[in-house]
Amino acid sequence: MELFNTFGLFLGSLFANTLASLSGGGSGLLQFPLLIFLGLPFGIALATHKVASVALGMGAAVKHIRSGTLDWNLTLAIILAGMLGVILGANLILFVPGRIAEAMLGGLILGLGIYSLTKKELGQQEETRNRHRTGIILGGLGLAAIGVLNGSLTAGTGLFVTLFLIRWFGFDYKQAVALTLVSVGLFWNGIGAAAIYLAGAEIYWPWLPVLLAGSLLGGYLGAHLASQKSNALIKRCFELLTFVVGFKLLLSI
Repeated sequence: MELFNTFGLFLGSLFANTLASLSGGGSGLLQFPLLIFLGLPFGIALATHKVASVALGMGAAVKHIRSGTLDWNLTLAIILAGMLGVILGANLILFVPGRIAEAMLGGLILGLGIYSLTKKELGQQEETRNRHRTGIILGGLGLAAIGVLNGSLTAGTGLFVTLFLIRWFGFDYKQAVALTLVSVGLFWNGIGAAAIYLAGAEIYWPWLPVLLAGSLLGGYLGAHLASQKSNALIKRCFELLTFVVGFKLLLSI
């Protein structure tokens, strides 16, 4: 790969993953289309992006683990709940045309942004709820359904998890973003990357070092910014990203 393309790929990955780490998802908005623009076929670009996105969770996890703010019991529950859904989704995407599904997902993500925009106090303060056994089981079913989308589509499902954690479990935006990045960014994406590879998808290995560097650094930088900024600012970044990702998926641009 030429030096110019290498530098562009790194900057694109760094920007996409910094914004995703700050907002709770959406790194595929820029990184995945960039791989296609640079010449990779859809399937190879998807598999390559899935592998690289694991570094986003790794970079964010380092920062959030060091801060000591994670609820590890719930983090483990979120990881386990989404695991089967991610594996199922990773296998489905190789056999099911994704355009209609992506358009529907885009519409749903736009709905998330509109909902958050109209609820001014959403996620500004923690309001503990549904953290008993029944609540965790029901929440796990919802997260498993989101896991299917995570395994099969390219961008935006982390945004679903972020808002779900706020509405169902009562986390504020900072806590929800941290949980999403560690659970989804590191473990769900890691499981999805392995599953899609084992299902027969090809990964373009020569570009991975650049993508991993951009994802790792972007994940850490975004997590650092999230720890420094207010819930109100993170909420606005979340809403901005939902509109951009939603329109991108809906219009396929």
